[in-house]
Amino acid sequence: MRNYLKVLFFLVVVFVISTGFTAKNELKASKTINPFPTENLNLYYTVLNKNEILNEEVEETFSLFLGKSFIGFKEAVGFKESQGRYHIVNEFGYMGKYQFGKSTLKTIGVYNTHSFRNDPLLQEKAFEANLARNKWVLRRDIKRFVGKRIGGVVVTESGILAAAHLGGPGSVKNFLRSYGSNVFADAYGSSVRYYMKKFAGYDTSSVPELKNSKVNL
Repeated sequence: MRNYLKVLFFLVVVFVISTGFTAKNELKASKTINPFPTENLNLYYTVLNKNEILNEEVEETFSLFLGKSFIGFKEAVGFKESQGRYHIVNEFGYMGKYQFGKSTLKTIGVYNTHSFRNDPLLQEKAFEANLARNKWVLRRDIKRFVGKRIGGVVVTESGILAAAHLGGPGSVKNFLRSYGSNVFADAYGSSVRYYMKKFAGYDTSSVPELKNSKVNL
């Protein structure tokens, strides 16, 4: 028993001494060595900090990879108007993917609104016919103002045509010719200026100028 106690005492002493030295060495090392040196280094973060989040501008984007093509233009406008839904009718009676009113449809030769709501091809043709008519009405303004900055927006042909779809060609003329002072906005607050900026730079060169543009199926 006496020999057993001596051995146990010896092992305890050895353990205390060894761990004490280890702790002292680690404490000394922690005071002299910085394991993560960042001073004078450029740090790159993949997560925004609080100020960057508050100041970041979030823009609406359209997910289809159609670029600035004419199809991209049509799909972007359709998505903005109705999220691309052909059968929708809003609380003000505007119909379909591009949210047409009855009076505009009559102007381009569409009189049966029931058939219109249930015919995607007819809606696409109506959009194209209305673009052609608006392009003819605004042809002089397109020539005069494209490339200029009006109301803080660089004017493009596609922006003009999109704005005319929103508020009619007369509202676009008022905006351009007043140099941004007269700004039409719809019942939801979307303005001619906003549409002109949002839909800028698309290729609408294939749209003809047609005074009496009608839907042809």
